[in-house]
Amino acid sequence: MSGVLVLPADGPRLRTEQDAVDVIGEAWSTDAQTVVVPVRRLDEAFWTLGTRVAGGILGKFTQYRMRLVVVGDIAERLAGSETLRAFVHEANRGGEVSFVEEFTG
Repeated sequence: MSGVLVLPADGPRLRTEQDAVDVIGEAWSTDAQTVVVPVRRLDEAFWTLGTRVAGGILGKFTQYRMRLVVVGDIAERLAGSETLRAFVHEANRGGEVSFVEEFTG
């Protein structure tokens, strides 16, 4: 799949902005413009918006003009947080970041 770096489900979690920059560097090395990250690769703190982990990670992808697709079922997380639902809804409207259940390419 040209232009897309799909991270495996197993691997280190993205916890910091530096983790995001490392993944972006990996994507650049493969000429990818899109990074697909399985939900399980995101640190638990990502889902608590007050920690600012999600904003920091998504901000790096946006800053470096790298599209990010987060793949997996987050319905339970969304059901428990109106703020997170609004965050995901806004992210999906913008096109640079997408949260999807499945990625088909």
